Amino acid sequence: MGSVLGELLPFALGVAISPIPIIGAILMLLGKHARTTSIGFAVGWVLGIVVATTIFVFLGGAMGDSGSSGSAWIKLGLGIVLLVVGLRQWRGRGGEHPTPKWMRAVDEMRPPTALGLGFALSAVNPKNLVMCVAAGVSIGSAALSAGSDVALVAIFSALAATTVVIPVLAYQIAAERLREPLDRLKVWLQDNNATVMAVLILVIGVVLIGKGISGLG
Repeated sequence: MGSVLGELLPFALGVAISPIPIIGAILMLLGKHARTTSIGFAVGWVLGIVVATTIFVFLGGAMGDSGSSGSAWIKLGLGIVLLVVGLRQWRGRGGEHPTPKWMRAVDEMRPPTALGLGFALSAVNPKNLVMCVAAGVSIGSAALSAGSDVALVAIFSALAATTVVIPVLAYQIAAERLREPLDRLKVWLQDNNATVMAVLILVIGVVLIGKGISGLG
């Protein structure tokens, strides 16, 4: 179980420092319905990670142990996808990027909508989904007990969700003290979003390609 947990850490980091959901959470914390919408967003974010990862735990389990060619090919394929996405993002990091419509609508958003948005950004967003797929396949293909699988999904989800959940919980306790730091963090993330994600995606892509090649050897 320990070796699988070590394998999951880069994927959890990849989800955790994805700038878009962090910016989304910050915008909600600075909006009109900060307390309720931010909680809805955080719940949806965690649910999305858990659901997406669990689905691919079963898929990884159906492919046999972690040394099987099936899981190795999946990791290799995911690594190549991330490498291509990372290179494209790196090349476009200096351009102007329009603000997504959902960001402009955050101020008027209600908790159910925020929950759905959080779920979509974690379980449907392609970049985060690839990380959850890689984590799920790694867990499922390790052929551990059901209890170990549940524990690993829980640990992965908790680590991956920290950067959204912790600010939301902290805001419930010290809202006024956090407004200025959150605003500064939002500006920094908006300015450096593409660069941060490009570097992260490239590194994880290379890691997955290496694991895929070693699994085929």
